Amino acid sequence: MRRNASEGAPAEVFAAFLKLGLTSFGGPIAHLGYFRNEFVVRRKWLAEQNYADLVALCQFLPGPASSQVGIAIGLSRAGYLGALAAWSGFTLPSALVLVLFAYGLSAAGNALGSGWLHGLKVAAVAVVALAILGMARTLTPDRGRATLAVLAAVTALAIPSAWGQIGAIVLGALIGMAFLRAEPVTEQVQLKVPVSRTSGILALVIFAVLLAGLPLIAATTGNQPIRVFDTFYRVGSLVFGGGHVVLPLLQAEVVPSGWVGNDAFLAGYGAAQAVPGPLFTFAAYLGAVIGGWKIAALCLAGIFLPSFLLVVGILPFWEGLRRRRTTQAALRGVNAAVVGLLLAAFYNPVWTNGILTRADFALAAVAFLLLFLWRTPPWLVVLLCAAGGQLLTMAS
Repeated sequence: MRRNASEGAPAEVFAAFLKLGLTSFGGPIAHLGYFRNEFVVRRKWLAEQNYADLVALCQFLPGPASSQVGIAIGLSRAGYLGALAAWSGFTLPSALVLVLFAYGLSAAGNALGSGWLHGLKVAAVAVVALAILGMARTLTPDRGRATLAVLAAVTALAIPSAWGQIGAIVLGALIGMAFLRAEPVTEQVQLKVPVSRTSGILALVIFAVLLAGLPLIAATTGNQPIRVFDTFYRVGSLVFGGGHVVLPLLQAEVVPSGWVGNDAFLAGYGAAQAVPGPLFTFAAYLGAVIGGWKIAALCLAGIFLPSFLLVVGILPFWEGLRRRRTTQAALRGVNAAVVGLLLAAFYNPVWTNGILTRADFALAAVAFLLLFLWRTPPWLVVLLCAAGGQLLTMAS
């Protein structure tokens, strides 16, 4: 692997990302803003255009975009250890909090039906609604892409499994290549690539072998940890559109299988909104519910490993790919389909489990107002919803 002239130490990278992992509330778009302020404006690790190029690359890849940008910055700054340091510093704080939350939820036992837990489900309604609104404005700006988004939502609802969601994404790419080629190809400034093509090819081969081989090994052996790792690796390999889109894929994998109850799933999703760092750390919570902290670590590794392999594998080839009209057209279609997937997830399970009464609807409306117009921090809205849910239960 080639290294940039501006090499740093992994410890320096870890410290910088740990600060962000402890303070970066607000989701992936906000994370990218924090990264820019920290690494472009303040520390000057990257030039503005190089940072924009990294963001463009990670929007193209499946998986958590902000985490992938962090991995790429760490890789550029301090090599492979720098990539690991960046991921650890940014991810582990929220993962640890969510694992502790899972243990607390388990200790609560039959409190699963209590008001504060239902308040977390209501909070999820407001948070996902806001995510759909923000993504639709950017990713479905015309009638064609809005129609594609609705078509993807219908597909996902008609085929309520991971296959329906994957089919919607493939459909989006094909329609994009066929009908969304009219926009001019965006000109890009060359991105410095810190990884050799040989390393990139090796990483992509490992990515593909694991994606194809893990399901076979899991089916052949029936080993539970391998099945769990395969599930989270597959989700981390196939999610386009960021943290909120991981919801329907994970729900389809862990709830019908009986690994996690739907109430516990939605409670964890609500709690994940109240912690800083990437939403994909929700995987650690699910792992802790499934089998304790060891499975939590396994799920966390499984869902983030594809991001490491893809960032290392694609970086050497991204410069040529991103200039192609076909790639950009397919990406427009995939992005519109992602909005549709989130819309389907908003109906089921988010809305159907969160809004049961008129009071629930009123609480969700207030939460949405606080998030959308009053710019209230998501963690505070989640706490207010939990308290509101408990009060409504006591009053009924």
